[in-house]
Amino acid sequence: MEKLEVEQKGELKSSLVQNITGAQAVVHSLIKEGVDLIFGYPGGAIMPVYDALYDAEDELKHVLVRHEQGATHAAQGYARASGKVGVCLATSGPGATNLITGIADAQIDSTPLVCITGQVSSGLLGTDAFQETDVIGISMPVTKWNFQVTRAYEIPEALAKAFYIARSGKPGPVLVDITKDAQFGRLDFSYQPFKGMRSYVPYPTLDLNKVKLAADLINKATRPLVLFGQGIILSEAENEFKAFIEKAGLPSAWTILGLSALDSDHYLNVGMLGMHGNYAPNKLTNECDVLIAIGMRFDDRITGDLSRYAKQAKVIHLEIDPAEVDKNVKTDVAVLGDAKECLIALTQLVENRKHEEWLLEFRKLEFEEYEEVIQEELNPSVPELSMGEVIRSINDQTKGDSIIVTDVGQHQMVTCRYAKFKKSTKSMITSGGLGTMGFCLPAAIGAKMALPNKQVIGIIGDGGFQMTLQELGTIFQTKVPVKIVVLNNEFLGMVRQWQELFFDKRYASTTMVNPDFQTIVSGYGIKTMKVTNRKDLDAAVGSMLAYDGAYFLEVRVAKENNVFPMVPTGASVSEIRLK
Repeated sequence: MEKLEVEQKGELKSSLVQNITGAQAVVHSLIKEGVDLIFGYPGGAIMPVYDALYDAEDELKHVLVRHEQGATHAAQGYARASGKVGVCLATSGPGATNLITGIADAQIDSTPLVCITGQVSSGLLGTDAFQETDVIGISMPVTKWNFQVTRAYEIPEALAKAFYIARSGKPGPVLVDITKDAQFGRLDFSYQPFKGMRSYVPYPTLDLNKVKLAADLINKATRPLVLFGQGIILSEAENEFKAFIEKAGLPSAWTILGLSALDSDHYLNVGMLGMHGNYAPNKLTNECDVLIAIGMRFDDRITGDLSRYAKQAKVIHLEIDPAEVDKNVKTDVAVLGDAKECLIALTQLVENRKHEEWLLEFRKLEFEEYEEVIQEELNPSVPELSMGEVIRSINDQTKGDSIIVTDVGQHQMVTCRYAKFKKSTKSMITSGGLGTMGFCLPAAIGAKMALPNKQVIGIIGDGGFQMTLQELGTIFQTKVPVKIVVLNNEFLGMVRQWQELFFDKRYASTTMVNPDFQTIVSGYGIKTMKVTNRKDLDAAVGSMLAYDGAYFLEVRVAKENNVFPMVPTGASVSEIRLK
């Protein structure tokens, strides 16, 4: 492969490289986009690209995962931690279909990915050739955009367009499927970053009249409540958001994807929304007079029964995606635009307020929740360890300065409820909308590779861990020093909780007969420890954090603890239960 000469700052000297293969054009395009790390798994239909990568290893590092789903989740972790576009590679057929779960996860959680798949030669398309699958048709519902390349000369433009669409506006995953003959074909390579197209408007024009209407409602409010989501983080608008709520004195509650956009101990941070969120913000959603939603989409876990959701309130929605406005909750004022731009304009128009009496109502309910739920969770009176006290120990020893990645289940809700963040942005990475078990281990690997100088801690349940534990092999090969904590209760805990509460304790297929995790992890050459007694917990967490390398900590926790508060399915958020 003809080497590309690189300037000191990493910029290519020449934009034209003559007579190279399509596979080489893929690699050149990735380098031109500033990509330095990709995750993937080789196979027959993508082999030409891997051959081209062999000559570019100094400029473009490839991480060999152990399953293609691991490639998408690792790319997600990389993207969520770094703010860059995550990139993954796979072959055709089963390689491509194995990406779909991660792509769907990225789509619903607005994570920018570029997924490149190999495909059988164009002459074989539609013939049911070996490892041929219509990945364009399969991926269409779960991608922001997808495209099949059948000619080598199409590659640079297709990839430039892919990166532009993935990162612009509301981010999301794109997929580019490249036939094998296009990879072998030849072209004179020239790369132009994509500027946009008439049919795609990623950033709506801010309507200042709508901003004024929103400000008027906020200024007249006596019981306002802000609901904020990941849109704050994606827009990198944390400072603007803080300035806005502090000026107007607005109590602010977060979705799990919005967690870490505002310091955990900020006086206006009133906690987590949703099914297992905090008591006060859920209860008081149905008592506020103005509801201000910023960068969140009113999904069912937040709203509960929509017919009884915030009917008394005027609703303001700041949102970049017009499709999300009025989709679930009817708004009185919709302000379309990037969160940062919206907040800057809105802050100029809102009045200085404090709302001290209204804030006091949150504090009263917070105390009630502490007495009924939190005190026992963080300081159990029973011999068995709780998930909450494990998170408390991590908080105490990291001082809120780490990246936390979770899997999905009870441990996810406990971690979101009790993890503390002092350094704000991009510190919490979890699977929100899709709720993908198996997400954490590969996502934690990707996050640590994105930010090698940050402490990255993955929190996983025993069920989710066994869905992608093969990625221990990726840790073993790359030596990435990620920390993994498995909270082992020998149950599929969240499902078991529902079976206890709503199915008369009929624990159908939720009991886990687990292998010896210590033996498995040791086989991958990873330092490991198991904790069963409370007296050993803090020292074990300290040893894990201090260790210079990958570390696996298994903590045996109570088997039948439940996560409360809880909004039962079909209930109103004001019917949230403390026990």
